Amino acid sequence: MNNDSTYEKNMRRPAMFMMLAASVCFATGGLFMKLIPWNALAINGVRNLIACIVIGAYILATRHRLKINPTVLIGAVSMAGVTTAYAIANKLTTAGNTIILQYTAPVWIMVMMYLFFGKKPSRTGIFSILIVFAGILCFFFEGLSTGKWLGDLTALISGIFYAGVFMLNSFEKGDALSSVFFGQLLCGIFLSPLALKESDFSAPVLLSVFFLGAVQVGLAYIFFTTGTKYIDPLTASIINALEPILNPVLVAVFYGEKLGTLSLIGAVIVVCGILYYNIREAMEQKKENA
Repeated sequence: MNNDSTYEKNMRRPAMFMMLAASVCFATGGLFMKLIPWNALAINGVRNLIACIVIGAYILATRHRLKINPTVLIGAVSMAGVTTAYAIANKLTTAGNTIILQYTAPVWIMVMMYLFFGKKPSRTGIFSILIVFAGILCFFFEGLSTGKWLGDLTALISGIFYAGVFMLNSFEKGDALSSVFFGQLLCGIFLSPLALKESDFSAPVLLSVFFLGAVQVGLAYIFFTTGTKYIDPLTASIINALEPILNPVLVAVFYGEKLGTLSLIGAVIVVCGILYYNIREAMEQKKENA
């Protein structure tokens, strides 16, 4: 066994903890978005500006070379779209609905790959799409009765943008860290000035905004990008499923917001559908590489 293989094997357990830490950090977004009384765009601008500084420091420390090309820049716009739509959705609907509908990103990747590149999804993919769409319908049926359908739609758009980020980063000229950094910079420059219109700059509010930027976005992406280097997609997808489960739990416990019955059913269907797809695809890939 060469030194590289030994190092990767030794890094597997720390990488699993990094993925777990990333999921926990991401999951705090819903709660802190609810606790901050600012406009959604102002929150997103400031948190991205702070996250940009954190990610920038990480890039300098690791000497990661930033890429600037059309693929990376479109990925950056998609990243800006993800965080902006997520922030808006959190103010218009429940945090649980927001994160679960954003979690549908793998389905939209399959749809976009078919529409733009003619790549048909596998049987597993088609079955997963049908399962997830059934879950989405549950959210929207309840959204129509509660008046939160616009927030659900915005959350779904966030998932579509998220799919674009992942799809573009898989291209030869793509670079996840570069897209994340430039996307955060874009939001920070254009949206953070909106915070000047806010009136509540109390310590709890400022600490919450700082936490969102430094931990929920900045540190989370550092953990995520590092962890995915050393663990297989199957393990990563299972650990990553903690986020859409923990997010609404934290909001329910500390903010008192709960999912409606139909949304809860939809959440279970969506998570099961995405997990089914990720696990089946990872297992098939493992067989092919064996």
